Amino acid sequence: MLHHISFAVSDLGRAAAFYDAALATLGYVRLWTASDAIGYGPASGGDRFAIKASGQAMTTDPRFHLAFAAPDRAAIDRFYAAALAHGGSDDGAPGLRPHYGPQYYAAFVVDPDGYRIEAVTGAAQTGSPAEA
Repeated sequence: MLHHISFAVSDLGRAAAFYDAALATLGYVRLWTASDAIGYGPASGGDRFAIKASGQAMTTDPRFHLAFAAPDRAAIDRFYAAALAHGGSDDGAPGLRPHYGPQYYAAFVVDPDGYRIEAVTGAAQTGSPAEA
């Protein structure tokens, strides 16, 4: 249903560092850069997510939530680590969320502007737990 989404950030450079690192773990790349905005999406092209400079502090609604599809559980683990290392804060460590579904594996973070971000996969784990 959705074609793309964008939202404002208070500091484009800080947000870019966060999203460059966190989204790369899920297979998404920066597709374009302008002086006041940056677009991300799959390497095959077509931006699906953009951040736009607002120049002011953001007020985020705690009900806002954006979930990015992840290829597997290991990518979600990397997403969580990268997000925390680049200014994000914990909002739910990687793990199964059986109340959403038997294979629902996700991690939740809050980005530097206060947006609640999730990485999720519903794929069954393959290999040993140490490989996931």
